[in-house]
Amino acid sequence: MKITSVEFILSVANLLQLPKDGLNEIAFAGRSNVGKSSLINCLLNRKKMVKISSTPGKTRQLNYFKINEKFYFVDLPGYGFAKVSKSERIQWQKLIEGFIEKSSKLKGVVSIIDGRIGPTKLDLQLLEWLHDLDIQVQVVATKIDKLSKSAANHSLKKYSVTLKPFLSDDIIPFSSVNATGRKELLTKIFNILE
Repeated sequence: MKITSVEFILSVANLLQLPKDGLNEIAFAGRSNVGKSSLINCLLNRKKMVKISSTPGKTRQLNYFKINEKFYFVDLPGYGFAKVSKSERIQWQKLIEGFIEKSSKLKGVVSIIDGRIGPTKLDLQLLEWLHDLDIQVQVVATKIDKLSKSAANHSLKKYSVTLKPFLSDDIIPFSSVNATGRKELLTKIFNILE
């Protein structure tokens, strides 16, 4: 279960641009500033494959990364408090919804929440929607290194209760700083793809 090759393929702003090569996909979804880009870079073991910005909302398209020549990681635009116009937020929403509802090759979604604050209303809406569509989801709690071990354990138990209706597996605690959870998440992703 190793990532041996990574290639950025394209950014998609229109559903007509989606790749047509038939490769399976794993999407990454989370609110702006949740650490999604850092998480993907950590998984890929590349520091700058996915651009990281101090300004939330920089990912504005579906970004496709071909992994091991066999499948895609799809980085979705962040949702939430990104300082963009309402019309642009609506455009992102339509792009994300269209992709998730229409992609026959989407095998699962990694739903990313902030380990310090837990699931937001928007996170819960996303998880409920994915659950209704019967899409396999793995929830990951990022920035776990910013909590003590006991605080992290307490928070994860609390989040598990809140998210119980949407969880098919335990929440994976994750830190892109020290790679906590990297092996567990990669194993889960490869299992979803099999």
